[in-house]
Amino acid sequence: MGRDPGTGRGRGRHDHDTAAVWAAGGTLFAGTLLVVSGVMDILQGIVAIAKDSVYAQVNNYVYSFNITSWGWIHLALGVLMVLVGLGVFRGATWARMTGIALAALNVFAQFMFLPYAPVWAILALGVSVFVIWSLAWDRGARRSA
Repeated sequence: MGRDPGTGRGRGRHDHDTAAVWAAGGTLFAGTLLVVSGVMDILQGIVAIAKDSVYAQVNNYVYSFNITSWGWIHLALGVLMVLVGLGVFRGATWARMTGIALAALNVFAQFMFLPYAPVWAILALGVSVFVIWSLAWDRGARRSA
């Protein structure tokens, strides 16, 4: 354990503790965003299932599905995201990996839903990208030896 020339303090345990705190905070934030994004997908799905008239009808769109079909897709994806987000809170490794996969699926779903609700889809897409980054970024594995 040498001394940090800038501060004169020792390096070692303090650096590991700081990295662990950052990693835990990032994971907690990603889990929170995963749950919130899942709840929003659930609400988006319920609205699409219950009232087809809420979303604009788009003709001749390459990825066009019936609005009710989109509603079921968002509802199922949202429920899975909430459940996996709760697993991330518990610190489960499977939940981090599954969360990354579900957030990636949500990116594709929001991209394909873009013509129906453009502003919301872009915001949800951005949140999902941030969830992927937060769950994939492990500060603890990147500490110096």
